Amino acid sequence: MLPILAALVCHLPFGTAGAQTTATDIVNRMSPGWNLGNTFEAKHWNGADLFNNKAGLSAETSWQDTRTTQRIIDFVKAQGFRSVRIPVAWVCGHISNATTYTIDKQWMRRVKQVVDYCIADSLYVVLNDHWDGGWLENHIADTDSASVEKNKAVLTAIWTQIAETFCDYDEHLLFAGLNEPNTEDTPKASTMNNLLAYCQTFIDAVRATGGQNATRVLVVQGPSTDIGKTVKYASRYLKLNDPAEKRLAIEVHYYAPWQFWGMEKDESWGKIFYYWGKDNHHSGSQHNATHSEEDFMKQQLQQMKIRFVDKGMPVVIGEFGANWRDLSGLSGESQEKHDASTRAHYREMHRLCKEMGGMVPMTWDINARSQEGTKGTMTIINRKDLTIFGLHALAGIQDVWPAPTSPVGLPSAAKAHGAGVYNLQGQLVAKDPSSATLAKGIYISDGRVFVVDR
Repeated sequence: MLPILAALVCHLPFGTAGAQTTATDIVNRMSPGWNLGNTFEAKHWNGADLFNNKAGLSAETSWQDTRTTQRIIDFVKAQGFRSVRIPVAWVCGHISNATTYTIDKQWMRRVKQVVDYCIADSLYVVLNDHWDGGWLENHIADTDSASVEKNKAVLTAIWTQIAETFCDYDEHLLFAGLNEPNTEDTPKASTMNNLLAYCQTFIDAVRATGGQNATRVLVVQGPSTDIGKTVKYASRYLKLNDPAEKRLAIEVHYYAPWQFWGMEKDESWGKIFYYWGKDNHHSGSQHNATHSEEDFMKQQLQQMKIRFVDKGMPVVIGEFGANWRDLSGLSGESQEKHDASTRAHYREMHRLCKEMGGMVPMTWDINARSQEGTKGTMTIINRKDLTIFGLHALAGIQDVWPAPTSPVGLPSAAKAHGAGVYNLQGQLVAKDPSSATLAKGIYISDGRVFVVDR
């Protein structure tokens, strides 16, 4: 018998906060979303790093060079983002006791600190168990009973600890059980049985801890987080057993077409797409998209709306993006058209999700500050200098979700303490300074005077 950590139940009454809201209500407040990518999910790739504590706190900067601070999260908020997805590795490199699957206390403390940065800015947070060395995501299809039972035991132990750590947090914090559970191109019945059983294990583990976790929105993942595969099994996801009514969301990812978002060089079977969208094709180029443009994106999202959103289960598009490329070294190509394509791709995704409702796209961002030629990069925010690197991607997002006018110089402490914003006549003009949209003028908050000049 594999040991499982006993749940220390949070002593708060069932549903003390957010009980009147549904998962759809919350998801509708989260757009646009942003990923703290290549940060807490960074890990050693060696399989020997599973179930040990070799990665340590330094893992945060092993794939990118900037330690997350409150100022970075403030900057993210200032661009208009309303939610942050924090991908996290737990099993791979952060386990202090392999017998009880105990998460390293320092690692948990650091993750909690960054969650708190987001909460201080009134941002919604999606906290997950990412690829995590593939301990589960690469073994969804394993059918031997011993492996399945061990996987359930580990999943229960991990999520029990996470849920206990955050049991007092309100509905601004969401948990996502996995990331991209790998399945066959056409998932076998046994694979889907396993995946759905793991989704149920995650739900049961979190709900068992009580407190705010009794009604917290939980996000379950479709097979390979692929839209086409996921819609085929909609009825089974809608039948997952959850004692909290309408508090589940489904996660898919959107990276399409591959030739536009990620392909690095021309192949014998096809060319890279530098240009995407009906208004952005470049005359004479062999690198115009030939499929998967606006109509395809709309069709994919409509399937999710019909099969999930309209049935009461909202959609978290946990990862979305496209590589922005440097075409300056290529003759016969157009950087201007490519920039417009990038902007259009991000704009269309956010426009459609806003129009349909019940779906939040969460942009992937890796903090790599080079376009790397035609390989490209999926970076928007330069975390080191607090500047915008992916100008065209952000412009596309802000075409749909304009950045708010924020109080200049407002201290993070004021946001965390919920200090109101007052005009010079002493009238309260905003209860929540972190999300206030203010006209030009002079204001007072938390004992400080500040100016909004834009």
